[in-house]
Amino acid sequence: MNLFIKSRRVLLLIWTLGGLTACEKQLDLVPISNLTETTYYKTADDAKAAVGACYAPLPGIVDALDFLDLVTTDDGVPFLTGIADRPLLWRYNIAPNNGFANLWTTSYSAINRTNTVIDRLPGIAMDETLKKRYIAEAKFLRAFHYFNLVRLYGDVPLVTKETTSLENLQVERAKVDEVYALIEADLKEAETMLPARYTGADVGRASKGSAKGFLAKLYLTRAGATKGSPFWAQAAAKAKEVIDLGVYDLWATYGDAFSMTNRGGKEFVFEIQFLTDVRGHGFGRGYGVRGVAGYPGGTGSGIARVTPSLFNSYTTADTRRAVNFTTSYLNGATTVTLSLLDPDPAKGIYFQKLWDRTAKTNGGEGTSFPIMRYSDILLMYAEALNETTSAPTSDALAALNRVHTRAGLPALANLNYTQFQNAVWTERRLEFVFENQRRFDLIRTGRLIDAVKAENSFARNPTIQPFHLLMPIPQREIDANPKLVQNQGY
Repeated sequence: MNLFIKSRRVLLLIWTLGGLTACEKQLDLVPISNLTETTYYKTADDAKAAVGACYAPLPGIVDALDFLDLVTTDDGVPFLTGIADRPLLWRYNIAPNNGFANLWTTSYSAINRTNTVIDRLPGIAMDETLKKRYIAEAKFLRAFHYFNLVRLYGDVPLVTKETTSLENLQVERAKVDEVYALIEADLKEAETMLPARYTGADVGRASKGSAKGFLAKLYLTRAGATKGSPFWAQAAAKAKEVIDLGVYDLWATYGDAFSMTNRGGKEFVFEIQFLTDVRGHGFGRGYGVRGVAGYPGGTGSGIARVTPSLFNSYTTADTRRAVNFTTSYLNGATTVTLSLLDPDPAKGIYFQKLWDRTAKTNGGEGTSFPIMRYSDILLMYAEALNETTSAPTSDALAALNRVHTRAGLPALANLNYTQFQNAVWTERRLEFVFENQRRFDLIRTGRLIDAVKAENSFARNPTIQPFHLLMPIPQREIDANPKLVQNQGY
């Protein structure tokens, strides 16, 4: 299924009726039909289209998060003579007026779409089971957006009702615990109401496993670096529930997980689906070798290259390295070998994990973006079990080794608590590169500042400080809403 294609016919209507935000002039949009607020949200087809529109913002959000995740950690180096905000972000010279304000705006616009569904679908005469499922999908997506926002910004405005005018846009920031409470409530309802499996055109929607998986990640995040936190047991239990569903499994090889033929397959707990040369993404070309031909629609852009810290974390036996990175290319009959430290951006090692080699057009790549994979469930389970028991159990070791050995590496054994903890952290880095996991993992485990300072290639000299664990609220939001107070340090 491609929800983003199927929902396009109603997007302008949804934006007009329910997409108002403080800094978006959505009122300038013209509906593509004579549908109005009083004639829409009447039928089951209206409900289906409105829920489909809730999925549409996801590509833009993960695109912004992906770059942020790479260059604010120890994984990526931006193209240093390109857009000025990018190297500033990498060096932690971050200002509230940086170029990444759209992440906030897009997230709240997306939240308003989910609120519209949650508020309006109860009034539609349709199959009650399907209605409850649609509302649960919207609540899952609302939880997903708030989970990103609270981890990026801390206290954030908590909006749970549809915004229909500009008069009720000025909302103060809610405390982190309040935001987490809503996320948990939404995900708990979603895990109850959503099916374990979908078939046919519905494959790719949020499922019971998606909700349970994000509950596990929520509890893991709330446990943080606190040994003995009760959230560890909750995280382990919820991850085990996903395992026990019997719906998910690992593919035989790491590369299989990102194969075009395995979109919507058994390893994806939640994904963003694309359609080659129809509604695609540009990750392959965007993060391809700068100036080199052969990418969809033109030459590679080299938005960010691989750090020595990341690349050298892989052993030569680790099969994931060849899947994740471009280390050479053919120039005619000549093989050009790329380098980690060559200052020429055309000679750097780049990311290729999601490159769709069948695409012909720029922005037309059709590989799925993995928001959560089964390997994440296994590693969350292993990590949480280790923290719960203060020593690795056989179940924890088995879960870790399923991911580790799939990469062609020998099974781990005889690890104490600390060794196991470090092994899981390392495994997560190697497994989830380019999947928006690194920054959140480093923050929740208390390692971001040290990791950034240690990766100093290309004279990064980062000015990172503790307040950088949160991003600044976009200045235009502060200007538009006097109830918003900027994060400390910005």
